[in-house]
Amino acid sequence: MPAPFNKIGLVGRSKQEGLDVVLQELLALLAARGHEVILEKRLGELVPGHGARLGGRDDIGKEADLVIVVGGDGSLLSAARTLARYKTPVLGVNRGRLGFLTDINPDQIASQVPPVLDGEYDKENRFLLDAEVHREGEVVARADALNDVVVNSGTSGQMIEIELSINGVFVYRQRADGLIVSTPTGSTAYSLSGGGPIMHPSLDAIVLVPMFPHALSSRPIVVDGNSEIRVDILQRNRTHPPVTCDGQVNMTARPGDAVYIRKKPHHLTLLHPLGHSFYASCRDKLRWSNALVD
Repeated sequence: MPAPFNKIGLVGRSKQEGLDVVLQELLALLAARGHEVILEKRLGELVPGHGARLGGRDDIGKEADLVIVVGGDGSLLSAARTLARYKTPVLGVNRGRLGFLTDINPDQIASQVPPVLDGEYDKENRFLLDAEVHREGEVVARADALNDVVVNSGTSGQMIEIELSINGVFVYRQRADGLIVSTPTGSTAYSLSGGGPIMHPSLDAIVLVPMFPHALSSRPIVVDGNSEIRVDILQRNRTHPPVTCDGQVNMTARPGDAVYIRKKPHHLTLLHPLGHSFYASCRDKLRWSNALVD
């Protein structure tokens, strides 16, 4: 049985509705159990008199034994890009909509959080992607993503022309609105909306989903998770395509630039209450028929 967690970090988005109520419940629960708490600085004003130590996400990542992210999947995506490098396990409490990553609902805190704190949980590792924009041989921008890296035209109704190479091998030249490069974690997000496949989180694979390609035969491609993906923005393009990570971090490419996408060396350790099922999450969040499921 894994050792229990002693020092707990609490992070989230300060402007989320109802966040203060959830934070107060978690702070009371953790105090009653004798845990030391580090509260993200931006959340301090939501819970006056909290009595916890305040810190930034890097401080929390370095010091905490476990981080509880309160919010929707977007909150966890944002936190994961910082916390993954510290190998700090993460538990999600959902205050958003779907909640594929933040799977404990507020009314389940009292029943599901204490067992996790005592070492009773399911654990899985999720890999992240590193994206670099190269210009004339130099790296001009870099960011990482847990869900996806998207290269798109940035202009409604206007296509861009790209060349795709995988591990140095030319794949195709294509005109499209853009390209989604997704992890298994992101396969239930933007990639799914673009017609990509749902991938189990345990897969070591990356899916490339063209966005409205100007070729009826163009379909998503699934490649090995250790592949190096290169997207060249051809010189004839007239736009400066944005390169977006998790829909939250934006970089700007120019015609002639190359975008390199690779798996990051570190991963996110995501914890769930015992009995967590990815397929049950799909049935619930994606409204799959469960008429034949007891």
